[in-house]
Amino acid sequence: MRHQKPPRSRTITCVVTSDGDLSPPLVRQDCRTLGSHIRSGESTLSSSRSRVLIADDHTLVAELCKQLLEPEFDVVGIVANGRDLVSTAMELKPNVILVDIAMPVLNGLDAATQLKSVFRGLTVVYLTMNSDPEVALDAFNRGASGYLLKTCAASEMVIAIRTVLTGRTYISPTIKEKVELLRWENTEPAQESDRLTERQREVLQLLVEGKCMREVGGILEMTTRTVAFHKYRIMKVLGAESNADLIRYAVRNQIVAA
Repeated sequence: MRHQKPPRSRTITCVVTSDGDLSPPLVRQDCRTLGSHIRSGESTLSSSRSRVLIADDHTLVAELCKQLLEPEFDVVGIVANGRDLVSTAMELKPNVILVDIAMPVLNGLDAATQLKSVFRGLTVVYLTMNSDPEVALDAFNRGASGYLLKTCAASEMVIAIRTVLTGRTYISPTIKEKVELLRWENTEPAQESDRLTERQREVLQLLVEGKCMREVGGILEMTTRTVAFHKYRIMKVLGAESNADLIRYAVRNQIVAA
């Protein structure tokens, strides 16, 4: 009868590391692999957070908004005028833009309207000092999801963005009733913004801000003659007889701040 050899015992080599770890090398390797998967998972979770782009020409306000939003959202950038908002949003494709109405070069209403025409799923929240319910209603008619006053509490801004990301609208409580009443009274509100084309509104804002025709042409990439033609058409459509008339119209319709 042949004697069977006892099974050979497996030897596991352990290495004592400088920090006292007595783990087999393969176990340590598996832990490192698992750790990389965990870190990868954390990265995936982070990338699933909603992306917010802030547009405000007051640096302090913009930076404070960023600090308040960063614990819950990914703030992908800050811009200080409407034209930069359009180009940056086209590049970064945020889920939400938090935008002021009164901004240089291109106001927030027109900038957001341009973006909504390209990205229908973009969520727009206005953060503004303008408490005029007619302006708020105009913002919602243009596709806004939220309208916040800068007098709101910090927590309200976070709540507003959470709310609009669920597909609902949010209006600051101090003006909500007035906006809703105005909406009922104006079932088919006339859009003053429709009187001028998108390009004409851009030209008008830059002219009212004090830029000469050459400067306007440089910003909008058009000839001085084309700028002059746009100004002529604007004055004809509005029935304006002077630059003062253009300024009054621009202020009254939120193209520029008063």
